[in-house]
Amino acid sequence: MTSKRILVIDDEDDILKLVQTCLEIMGGWQVITAHSGREGLNLAQDNQPDAILLDVMMPDEDGLSTLKKLQSNTITSNIPVILLTARGRFVEQKFTQLGVRGVLNKPFNPLKLAEQVEAALT
Repeated sequence: MTSKRILVIDDEDDILKLVQTCLEIMGGWQVITAHSGREGLNLAQDNQPDAILLDVMMPDEDGLSTLKKLQSNTITSNIPVILLTARGRFVEQKFTQLGVRGVLNKPFNPLKLAEQVEAALT
């Protein structure tokens, strides 16, 4: 059985490590991490993950710019994306109109993260 792969793109090391641990242990995911949108775009093309968990607020290239590039690239356009944001629920509807599979808010409950990712993808 092949494990499912998820690419996590976030500029904060602590968040990357926490998300990776939660998804590997509780969700059975193989996790690939990227510290920037540019790195994430390259990894998405090269690894073709089953899903992407993308931070919205990052320096240089933010998550929404990265999302647009993922969606416009024929190699990555069909990969489901879940946004991770600290902006709160008031912008959740705006984000879902962008064609993402879900929006998870920071701070998140580490014990429920894998379950929330699965729910967004089904």
